[in-house]
Formats: sequence, C-alpha cells, structure tokens
Amino acid sequence: MNAGVLVQVVLAGLSAGAVLGLVALGFTLVAGTVRVLHLAHGDIVVASVFVGVLAVLGRTPVASTLGVGDSVAFAVLVLAAGGGLAALVAVLAVRPALPDPTRGRPGDVLGWVAGGVAAGLLVRAVLGLLLPQQGYAVPDPLRLSALTDDGLVHLPGGGTLPVRVLAVLVLGLLVGLVAERLLVRSRFGRSLRAVADDPDAAALCGVNTGRVVLLAFVAAGVLAGLAGLLDAPGRTVSVDDGVVLGLQGIAAAVLGGLGSLRGAVLGGLAVGLLQSVAVYAGGAALQDVAPLTLLVVLLALRPEGLRR
Repeated sequence: MNAGVLVQVVLAGLSAGAVLGLVALGFTLVAGTVRVLHLAHGDIVVASVFVGVLAVLGRTPVASTLGVGDSVAFAVLVLAAGGGLAALVAVLAVRPALPDPTRGRPGDVLGWVAGGVAAGLLVRAVLGLLLPQQGYAVPDPLRLSALTDDGLVHLPGGGTLPVRVLAVLVLGLLVGLVAERLLVRSRFGRSLRAVADDPDAAALCGVNTGRVVLLAFVAAGVLAGLAGLLDAPGRTVSVDDGVVLGLQGIAAAVLGGLGSLRGAVLGGLAVGLLQSVAVYAGGAALQDVAPLTLLVVLLALRPEGLRR
C-alpha cells in the first residue's frame, strides 16, 4: 500500500466513523439515561432522510441538485422527522415498559426490547409501502461536493478523495464534540445524569423524569437525522439500511463504553476505520461483516467496552 492509498483508506474510514459516532451518540445518550438500548435508532436514521425525500421530491426521487429553499426545507424536515419519530418510539414503545416508582410499576426488560424491535419493523414496513424500489438516490442539501471545482481533494502521495468525504469528517466530529460538551455542561445534561444515577432521587429534587427521558430520545433522534443528512447523499439508500447501521452504531457505542458520550465518538471513528481497512484488504463484502463481527466479540468478551 503506497502513501496515497493509505491516506485515502484512513480518511474514508474516519469519515464513515464520524457518522457512526453520531449514531452511537444517540444510542449512548438513551442508554445512559434509562439503561435501554434504542433498538429502532438505526431505522430512524434512514426514515428521517426518507421523510425529507417524500416531502420534497416525492415517491420517485432521482439524483438532483436542490434549490436553496428546497435544501433548507429538506434539512429541517430530516432533523424534525428524526426527533419526532424518536419521540413516538419513546412514548408508544419504550416508556410503557420502563419502571414507574410513582405507580409502583416495575420495569419490563422484555417489553422495551419487544417495543423497540416492533417500532423498527413498523418504520421499515411503512417505508417499504411508500418507497417500493430497491434503492434511492438522495440529494445533498448541504452541497458538500461543491466545495472544490472538481469535487475532489488531491492527497499527498498522488491519491484523490471526494471533498465530501473530508467535509463529512469535519462536520461529524464538530457536531459530535459540540453535542458532547452541551450534554455535559448544560442544565439538560445535568438532568440527564441525575436521572441516570438515581431517578427516584432526581424526582424528589424536582426533576421531571418523564420529560427528561422524552427529551433524551428527541435529542438522539435529531442526531440520527443529522447522521442521515451526512451519510445518505452520494450513495444509493435502501429502506432496510437502518438495520445494519443501527448494529454498527451499537458496536461503536459498546466499544467506547456504553454511556460515555466521548467514547461514542471515538468508538465510531474506530469502527469506521476498521470497516475501511477491511474493505481495502478483503473487498466490499466485508463492509458490514467487520463491524458486526466486532460487536459480537465485544458482547461476548468485553461488553463494558475498552475504555473502562
């Protein structure tokens, strides 16, 4: 492997990892608050993108350049759809199975597992009815490929890389770090940690635990929508992509230590890099196999992650 190819592989992997880091942030945000894996999270990433596609382009989207107004509408709809769908999953599928000390109701682990899986299946089924084709081209409302004249960046060693890859890496890392800082230092972040540490004590201190849990899901959904905005344009997207994307996000969250926001970002970068190296070494068939193998190994040998 020459230097140019090495730089290409590393940057492409880190770019994909930055997106996975945002997905993993959503998982760890919810899991750190209510000790629940948001099993419909990957499907929400894909569904939020397709809500924007349906609203702006209709049921037969083609690769096209959106105008300024449509670009803004598309981006806003995707983020709003992510937050709204996550809120629905929280209210209808997860919250009824969580413990409620005020009513003397114990938690039901099987209930939230079944609820999350059912919610993901429902999202996929509805999308499949609305969008029956095998795959869809998604426009880029951020127009990241227009950052250079030819859409490419020339790398040391003679290689080239789409400028969009570098832009996604920078934006993904920036958003991930800003989200991590806000969730650590803001009043909302302190409420999340209080509910995670002891929901009963948090309620006695005046924290509305139900509202905090709902907002945790909404925040995770907005991050899911943003991950979709960065990931979907430039490739063919299927309504079933959320399954593997969700499992990859879980692998990143577990690798970084489930519950650690910074660990989620670092875990995403690591999984993305592993994926890129595996594809270079063994072909595209390993693109999904590598992170899923990592997830199985982590769950079997070190489910607390590598940072603990």
